Amino acid sequence: MNTIPARLDHLVLATPDLAATVADFTRRTGVAPAPGGAHIGFGTRNYLVSLGGTGYLEIIGPDPEQPEPRGPRPFDVDTLAAPRTVTWAISPPDLDAAVTTARARGYDPGMVHPMSRLRPDGTLLEWRLTDGETQHPSGLVPFLIDWGTAVHPSASGLPATPLLALSATAPDPGEIRALLAALDTELTVTEGPVGLSFTVDTPLGPVSFD
Repeated sequence: MNTIPARLDHLVLATPDLAATVADFTRRTGVAPAPGGAHIGFGTRNYLVSLGGTGYLEIIGPDPEQPEPRGPRPFDVDTLAAPRTVTWAISPPDLDAAVTTARARGYDPGMVHPMSRLRPDGTLLEWRLTDGETQHPSGLVPFLIDWGTAVHPSASGLPATPLLALSATAPDPGEIRALLAALDTELTVTEGPVGLSFTVDTPLGPVSFD
């Protein structure tokens, strides 16, 4: 049975062609993702879909309206040949305490950094998250996020495709499960090539994405 983590904040579907991936998602699900906004200085923008509750899907890709960023775009967008579910995020009750606890248990989630994006209505949305520099390279171990006093993206009337399942495969499932336990979260992980997949309920029936 697939486990949907109780603290799931969002899934990240990264793509080298944002417009094409949004159009494909709309065609496959019958639900059109809503514009999320631009990550100024990072060269990306996103579209969002509610997964039910406080969870949501982020579809992120290059923003043609921004100049080339100084460094690589987030989530290895520049290296992707096709859309892929690259990672996920959880929102612990206390981000800093969760980082401290994880380190004490032998896993370093990384440093906490501020982030922001400019919403289509011109509002600047700000949050904090753990960086990806020390995150497990598989992407199967979530990063941590704290929205502070900001309005959570899932509360802004997003189109919805409720999440039915989230699972992963890894060459060493036990290693991934141990790191998940350090973060007080869990995920169904079976043996296989590194991969993260999810299934959503849509007007056209269940649809799965890798």
